[in-house]
Amino acid sequence: MLQLRDLPTSDVLRKFAARYPEADVSAVASFLTLLRVATELSQALDGFLARHGLLQGRWWVLVLLMREETLESSPSALAQKAGVTRATMTGLLDGLERDGLVQRVFDTADRRRLTVRLLPAGQAVLDAVMPDYYRRVRTLMAGLDEDQRAALQAMLGIVQSGTGAFA
Repeated sequence: MLQLRDLPTSDVLRKFAARYPEADVSAVASFLTLLRVATELSQALDGFLARHGLLQGRWWVLVLLMREETLESSPSALAQKAGVTRATMTGLLDGLERDGLVQRVFDTADRRRLTVRLLPAGQAVLDAVMPDYYRRVRTLMAGLDEDQRAALQAMLGIVQSGTGAFA
């Protein structure tokens, strides 16, 4: 993924705004900073998970299954919750099943219906990763107090509600 390491200065943004009057310099600067931080967080998470032998997609599937009371879900529900296509989810499940972390369970009455079950080996992977993950998240967010965290969540919610601007 391409990432912008060198964010533009205010002078550069003003130069662009002179050419493109639609440009709101502070909005663009905030957007680019948010995009840069999100990219860095995603890359850092990728590196952390790789040290545990995981990729983000596979980790999220395991987490989504663990969230279910029965430790089971349909592939389509997993795809919807993960925000990926059914084809992408099929690929993730193929790898997780090959590694013995999940199991596809076919409905005995209708073999077209199936659920995916988190296996003990998948739970063991999560049990090895999650404590370290939570320690790192705590360290990452340590510079913000509870009020600042709540404000950050509120602000990010406002930004998220505007993502349709790129639709």
